[in-house]
Amino acid sequence: MQKRLIAISCYAVFWLAFFFTARLLFIFMQYHSSFQNSFGDLLGTFWHGAKLDISTTGYFLLIPLLVIIPGVYFNGIWYRIFIRWYSYILIVFSSVIIVTDANLYSYWGFRMDYTPMFYLKTPGEAMASVTTFKIILFLITLGLLVSFVIYFYNKLIDRVFSNFMRIRYWLPGVLFFTILWGALIIPIRGGFGVAPINAGSVYFSKKMFLNHVAINAVWNFGTSAFTQKPVKNPYEFGDLSDAKSVVDTLTVKKGIPEKVLNTTRPDIIIIVLESFSGYLIGPLGGDSLVTPNINRYAREGILFSNFYASGTRTDKALPAILSGYPAQPAQSIIKEPKKSQSLPSLVKILTENGYHSSFWYGGEINFANLNSFVIGSGFHDIITKNNFDPANYNSKWGVHDHVLFQTLKDSMKRVKEPFLKVILTLSSHEPFDVPMEPVFIGSDDLTKYKNSVYYTDKTLGSFLDWAKETDWWKNTLIIMVADHAARIFSDMPNYKQNVFKIPMLWVGGAVSKRDLRIEKLGSQVDIPTTLLDQLGIIGSFPFGKDILSDQSKSFAFYTYNEGFGFITDSSAVGFDLKSKMNVLSEGKDPESAEKKGKAYLQVLFNDYLKR
Repeated sequence: MQKRLIAISCYAVFWLAFFFTARLLFIFMQYHSSFQNSFGDLLGTFWHGAKLDISTTGYFLLIPLLVIIPGVYFNGIWYRIFIRWYSYILIVFSSVIIVTDANLYSYWGFRMDYTPMFYLKTPGEAMASVTTFKIILFLITLGLLVSFVIYFYNKLIDRVFSNFMRIRYWLPGVLFFTILWGALIIPIRGGFGVAPINAGSVYFSKKMFLNHVAINAVWNFGTSAFTQKPVKNPYEFGDLSDAKSVVDTLTVKKGIPEKVLNTTRPDIIIIVLESFSGYLIGPLGGDSLVTPNINRYAREGILFSNFYASGTRTDKALPAILSGYPAQPAQSIIKEPKKSQSLPSLVKILTENGYHSSFWYGGEINFANLNSFVIGSGFHDIITKNNFDPANYNSKWGVHDHVLFQTLKDSMKRVKEPFLKVILTLSSHEPFDVPMEPVFIGSDDLTKYKNSVYYTDKTLGSFLDWAKETDWWKNTLIIMVADHAARIFSDMPNYKQNVFKIPMLWVGGAVSKRDLRIEKLGSQVDIPTTLLDQLGIIGSFPFGKDILSDQSKSFAFYTYNEGFGFITDSSAVGFDLKSKMNVLSEGKDPESAEKKGKAYLQVLFNDYLKR
C-alpha cells in the first residue's frame, strides 16, 4: 500500500509540474505583456494560480485512484500500463488547450474556455484567418511540449508504477484508497470554504493580465464545457430593431433631474444591505419594529419608496448597482470574467474624476466570482474576510457586521477626499446567525430573519450616528440599498413584486432634501445614472435611467430563474419563460407591460451575448 501511495503522490507532483511549465510557456509566448511586469508580479501568478492547478490535478486523479481501489487485490504491471496511456491522453489533450490558449490570448484577451469549440462547427471559417505559418508554428510548439512532457513522464514517473504486488491485507487497502478518492473533493472544490473555487479565486492584482496568467487554461476549458452558456438569444420575441426602439423609449436620456444634493463633489458611501426586504421596512409599509434606524433616518433623507432589486442574489445585484447592468434570468454575468470586465463601471468613472475607491466585505470574496468583478470594477482598495483577524470569524460567512463597521470606522478617522466606499454586509444572510439576544421570540425562519435584519440595522444606525459627528459628514452622501429581498414564506411566489421590492435611502450632509419620498418606479440599474447626473458627470449606462429626472419613465424590470417581471405605474406582469405565459397579470394594460418587458430582456440578452 505504501508503494502505491508514493506512486500516486509522485503522479500528483508530476501534474503540478506540468501546469507550472504551462504557465511558464504562456508567459513567454505573451512576452510583450509579460515583461511589462516585475519578476515578483510574475512569480505571484504561480503562487495564486496554484489553487486552480491543484484543483485540476484533483480532477486528473479521480480515475487513477478509482481504478487503484480494486487494484489492491491484483498483481502485475497492468496498472502501470493503464496509467501510462491514461497520462499520454491527458498530456496531449491538455497540451492542445495550453498551446491554443497561448496563441489565442493575444487576439481575444481572455483565457481559453469552451468558446472555440463553437467555431469548429464551421472549420473553414474558423481557419480562414489563420496563416500557414501560424499553423506550422502551432504544430511545432505542440509537438515540442508533448514530446518534452512525455519524455519527462517516461524518465521519472513511469518507473514508480512498477510491478505492484497484491496487498496481503487487501480490505484495509480498499478502505484507505476509497477514503483517499473521496477526499479529492477537497482540492477539487478548493478547500473547506463556503464558496467553491472559481476563476476569480486566483485574481490578486489590479493588472488584469496578471490575473489572467494565474488562471489554469485546462481548468477554465473544462469548467466552461460543463457550464455552457447559450450562443443564440433564447429570448427572441420579435424583431430586434423594434425591441431596441422600445428600450430606447424607456431609457431616454432627457429631462431635468431634480437636484437633491448641495454639492457636485460629495464623498460617497454605498452600503449594500444583505437581504433587506421591503416588507420589513416600516416606511415601505412593512413591520415598523424590525428596522428602527432605517425608519428614523428615512425622515432625514430621501426614500425611494417604489424601488426594486434586479435579481435574487448578490452576484446579480452588484453588476446592477455598480455597472447599471440588469440581471439575466438563468445566467450571472459576474461568473464570466471576460464578460463582466467589459461592463461600464461607476467606480472607474468616479476614479477618473479624482475619487479614491474601496470595497469592504467581511465575507469570502471568491464566492460567486465576486473577486474578479470587484477587481475589474477598478477599486483602489479591497478589504475582505482575509483582512480580519481569524478570531473574529464568528459567522459562517465571515465576520459579523459590527466587526466590519467598527473596522471601517477605525479606518475613517483619517480619510482621503473625495472618496467612494462600497460596503457589502452579510450578517442578515441565511442561516441568520447574529451575535445578539433575540429581540423577536421564536425559532421559525421568519423570526430568525427579522432578528438578523434588526441586528444589521442596529449596527448601521450606530455607524450613521457616529458618522454625523465627523468632519466629513457634511460633504457626504450615503446610499443604502439592499442587494435583494428574501423569499422567506413558502407561499410567496418567486415572481411577485414583494420578492423584489427593496429599500433605497439617501442620507448625509450632502443631501439637501429631508423627509422626501420618491414615488417613481426604479431599480438598482438606475443608481449609476441617477448618481452621476447629480454630480454633473457623463456616464453611459444604457439600461438605466435617472429616477430623479422629470421626463424619465416610471418602470422596473427584474428577473428570476427563467422568468421576468415588468412593472409600470398602471400595470404589472410576470412572464414565465419556460411555459411562455404570464404568471402575473395586473392593472389596466398588462399587455403593454409584457411587450416592454420582452423587448427589454431581448435587448439585454443580445448585449450579454456580445460581451
